[in-house]
Amino acid sequence: MIKFLDLQHQYKTIKNDIDVAIQNIISSSAFIGGEEIKKLEQNFASFQNAKHCIGVANGTDAIEIAIEALELPPNSEIIVPANSFIASSEAVTRSGHKVVFCDCNLENYTVSIGSLEEVITKKTKAIIAVHLYGHPCDMGALLEIAQKHDLKIIEDCAQAHGAEYKGKRVGAIGDIGTFSFYPGKNLGAYGDAGAIVTNDEELAIKCKMIANHGRIEKYNHVFEGRNSRLDNLQAAILNVKLNHLENWTNHRIKIADFYLEHLKDVPQIVLPKRSEWARQVYHLFVIRTNKREELKSYLSEQNIQTGIHYPIALPKLKAYDYLGKAEADFNANNTDKMLLSLPIGEHLSLEAVEIVVAAIKNFFK
Repeated sequence: MIKFLDLQHQYKTIKNDIDVAIQNIISSSAFIGGEEIKKLEQNFASFQNAKHCIGVANGTDAIEIAIEALELPPNSEIIVPANSFIASSEAVTRSGHKVVFCDCNLENYTVSIGSLEEVITKKTKAIIAVHLYGHPCDMGALLEIAQKHDLKIIEDCAQAHGAEYKGKRVGAIGDIGTFSFYPGKNLGAYGDAGAIVTNDEELAIKCKMIANHGRIEKYNHVFEGRNSRLDNLQAAILNVKLNHLENWTNHRIKIADFYLEHLKDVPQIVLPKRSEWARQVYHLFVIRTNKREELKSYLSEQNIQTGIHYPIALPKLKAYDYLGKAEADFNANNTDKMLLSLPIGEHLSLEAVEIVVAAIKNFFK
């Protein structure tokens, strides 16, 4: 079986360090708060080239807290790309604002700059730049648009730990960035966890307070916040994994390069394109084909697991019927039945990837 994701394999490669980290937390009973959280916040801020990092309970909380910290006017319009997980958009409406969808491009599935410009209005106050599949958005273009229209940029980096735009790590290029440490991410915890990064000290303090009941000191509540803690156990696990992330990422890139080289002559599939200025960390390697279901079934028969990200574009979800964008002529709406995610990750050998490539070529011959 060639697995799409194999967290057990990953655990076995770092078992001793993980077991020690977990045992230390249990022995000290430091479950809420603790030194591992402070250490992770410092380490991850440094890793992402950001001045500040705030650990939170999960990636969705991170986006909601980031939106709240920006103190946008009520009912502001926030633009979200149509191809993403619902967390990117539900955080907008749950924060009291209006989600406005723009399209994604067909090369790397990040924000379409042209589509984005078309939906900006006087009510638009922010853009959520989703660095989808591990490919960074065109942050230069987004920053120009944000400056022109006085907009805030929230970077959704849930799939982009360590990704770079022109040599700069994503997250703190815009006003504020959010991360998920869901177990299946490139840097994943053993449960839910997330983080916020920024270079703005005031924003960092505000996020920290929102996530901790509106306080910095115990019982001194400046305003009503929420409870969104990153627990010390997950932080300890993430500190161990962070030491390996660069090696894991480089292996993902090698696998992606192999796919790109050896599948380029298969006419029935469309491969993703990596911009020359991008360091793509390949949380997912997504191809496009009109025979998605048939190929997926065939690969399953060959004991090759695949995934679909995402089977329904956001504007077509029932949750967004009220926006009336299900029939919009978006790339996202037109390609959601064609996307297929191939196996990628540190658990795969190049020999296994060769088997995947051979199976795909055999299906289309």
